[in-house]
Amino acid sequence: MKNFMKKAGQFLTPNYRRQPIALVAGKGMKVWDSEGNSYLDFVAGIAVVNLGHSHPRIAGALCRQAKTILHASNLYHILPQTRLAELLVKNSALDRAFFCNSGTEAVEAALKLARKYGKEVSGRGYEIIAAQNSFHGRSFGGLSATGQDRFKKGFEPMLPGFKFVEFGNIRQLKKAVSRRTCAVILEVVQAEGGINIAPPGYFQAVRKLCDRNNLLLILDEVQTGMGRLGTLFGYQFAKVRPDIITLAKALGNGFPIGAMLAREEVGRVLTPGSHASTFGGNFLASTAALETVKILLREKWPERAQKTGKYFLKQLKALKKNHPAIKQVRGVGLMLGAELAIDRGERVIDEMRRKGFLINLTQGKILRFVPPLIVTPQEIDKLIFCLDNTLRKFDAEVN
Repeated sequence: MKNFMKKAGQFLTPNYRRQPIALVAGKGMKVWDSEGNSYLDFVAGIAVVNLGHSHPRIAGALCRQAKTILHASNLYHILPQTRLAELLVKNSALDRAFFCNSGTEAVEAALKLARKYGKEVSGRGYEIIAAQNSFHGRSFGGLSATGQDRFKKGFEPMLPGFKFVEFGNIRQLKKAVSRRTCAVILEVVQAEGGINIAPPGYFQAVRKLCDRNNLLLILDEVQTGMGRLGTLFGYQFAKVRPDIITLAKALGNGFPIGAMLAREEVGRVLTPGSHASTFGGNFLASTAALETVKILLREKWPERAQKTGKYFLKQLKALKKNHPAIKQVRGVGLMLGAELAIDRGERVIDEMRRKGFLINLTQGKILRFVPPLIVTPQEIDKLIFCLDNTLRKFDAEVN
């Protein structure tokens, strides 16, 4: 393993802080590394494998498709892509689908569509309002819409036309709207920003504001979509109808695919030649996503995630009562966070990994739990027991 890590350091760009293990296999909630060690995975590829690792039906569908045809461009009709679009539209409040390869690309498509709509239909202009502490991807468009300077460092200048307001503050948002504003982009729950949840009624107020000013409401559901919050789509949890949503991550349960869904009036603005993706929604990607969405719906995994998430949150809150090292616990469904009162996040992650649990850290001190939706209460109990023992080492460091 040390030799392998040395080669990785030699041949790969150093833009990741990788854990000192190489994962080689996975099944359900478990993954195994190259040394034969097993782990319960509470990261799920960063909220990606919602149905667990190596799901047999998704793997089978991919194998069958790979033996038939791997790829055709969008110069031709792709049957599983159309079936996927139909399934997403019929189970959502949106009408049109565009497919790409990642969440960043889905956001890029949404930003371009919003500006095109602003210029050609609403006459509003090009300005887009986003939230502080948001994260919308790594492209220049996604970075420009992201409300965290640390991601932008070294890549300035950003694209013009973006304003930022406090997430959950409707008064700030109202003041930020100008005659040039064409859209507002928000995450239903800020994931990379620290598992931040808007106050009750916020999204309804944003919707009303957008309606009064003829603005588009874009909801970034790259992490919150596909059942993670206890509903198939994040906007259903927020109880608001958006004009555009972006999807990726769990949509393909590990196979790269992104999607943008839009209302009919908005989506039809993307005319031939205005936007495209060579690989977007090709045979393999659409097949994986189609099977994933079918399983999510048929087996009611969003509803299960809602129930399991409540149990998980309850256990984390009980843990907080016994540990000064935990400052706050928050979350929805199976997107949960435990904010530490100490600057020891990386050490906690390392300790948990050595004990057989993979968890994630965001903002330097927030333990993020985004396990597959198939996680059981028993597996949650195992994590809580281990975390309980681990945090005892750090409680004394709290001032």
